[in-house]
Formats: sequence, structure tokens, C-alpha cells
Amino acid sequence: MKFLQITDLHMNAGGPLYGLDPAERLAACIADIRRTHADADRAVITGDLAHSGDPAAYRRLREMLQGLEMPTHLLIGNHDSRSEFRKAFPDHPVDSDGNVQFTVDTAAGRFICLDTNVPGAHHGELDAARLRWLTDELDRAGEKPVYLFMHHPPFDVGIRRMDRISLRDKAAFAEVVSGRPGIRQLFFGHLHRPISGMWNGIPFANLPGMNHQVALDFEIEDEVPGSHEPPFYAVIFADPGQTIVHLKNFLDQTNTFHL
Repeated sequence: MKFLQITDLHMNAGGPLYGLDPAERLAACIADIRRTHADADRAVITGDLAHSGDPAAYRRLREMLQGLEMPTHLLIGNHDSRSEFRKAFPDHPVDSDGNVQFTVDTAAGRFICLDTNVPGAHHGELDAARLRWLTDELDRAGEKPVYLFMHHPPFDVGIRRMDRISLRDKAAFAEVVSGRPGIRQLFFGHLHRPISGMWNGIPFANLPGMNHQVALDFEIEDEVPGSHEPPFYAVIFADPGQTIVHLKNFLDQTNTFHL
């Protein structure tokens, strides 16, 4: 199955953000998907849909996503407002406590999408109730392949300022997912960088944000090092024996040729 990941849109009510226009970037992304990957089965957007939880930003996003023309699953991140998101997307699934977390059964397996938002904070959390929900959903998946999606990474990556605002209670999350051979891949956002590897035996992938990025700096501690590196979205092929993640730089103007 072919599906897409997009992350960290940081939509606003209009105008530039850090010198760039989030709506222009998203429009270019959607146009590229329609042109080159319209056959994808679905898309998952892993949080920070809006930059400051502005109702106008969510309304703008809802209108723009109509152009994607495929099932699109939305997660929220630290910049989002859960309440404003739910007002703008009243039909979007939530759990019994109103958290924006849900499962989707697909041809590739079960997508389990988590809500790590903490109102008023930039770090992420999965409290006891949300972890119980995750445990139950993993149990229900049985022998199905599982793909996990969340906004905050559940481990440090060496970018010091970002590690300070990653998921809290990392050990509790690790305990829930450890020893689950059905988990094929973990996808997250928040870091605004292309990062991949293995954590506790689980392959993971992250990608740059839609509007602005975090510079690759392992020394800065007191501020987030910003960057205007290009945005990407991910094109993912999920088969029984492998998961392949391609990153598409949709703004790239480089000439192509036959070798």
C-alpha cells in the first residue's frame, strides 16, 4: 500500500511566518501530490496543523485539504488547540475522553494515531488514560501489522532544545510498545528534520516541516535553531516484509535527465 505523511504545517490566518507563507507551502505540496502521487491510498498529517491554534487557521486548513482528494487523517501537536481543532473538524474521530487519537484499518495494517498534546505546553505527554487506550488498541490489533503515528518523538535525538520539549514519560511509552513484534514503523513530526533509524527495535522516520525547519545543531540549548531548508513530504510503500520511506522535495527545481 502506498500512503503519504505530511507534518508541521503551522497554518495561520494569513501572511508570512518566519518569512514564509504556510498556506503557499501547503498549496504547493497538495499540487505536487495531485500531479505525482494522486494514487496514494491515504495521507497522515502528524500534528502542528496550526501555528497558534487560531480558529481561522483551522478553517483555512479544512478548505485547503479538500484539494487533496484522498482520505486524510489529522493529528494534533504542541502548537494546536484541541478544542479549536474539534470545532473546525467536528467529524474527525476522537477517543472516549475527547483526545484526538484513533485507529484506521488499512490494506497494510492498522494505523494507530496518538494525541500527545498538552494544552499550553510545548512538550508532549501520554497520560495514564491515553496509554491505556494505546495498550488496548495494540491488543486489539492482534496479528495485524501496526503503524504508529504521533507528533512528539518518544526519545532524544541530540538536538538539545528539541529534546527538552519531546515526549515526557518516555519510559512508560517504551514499556507499552516494547515486545510488540507487530509494530512495523513509527512516524512522528515536531523535529522539522529528516531523521530515521531504530529505537527499541522499532524503525522510525521523521521529516522536515511544511513551512520552516530546525537547523542541524547539537550545541544550542536555550533556543530553537531555525532554518529555511526545503520542506518535504513522505511517500511510503508498506508491504508485508518491508516499509520504504521516500522523501519528496516538492519545491525542487533541479533538472532531471536520463542516465
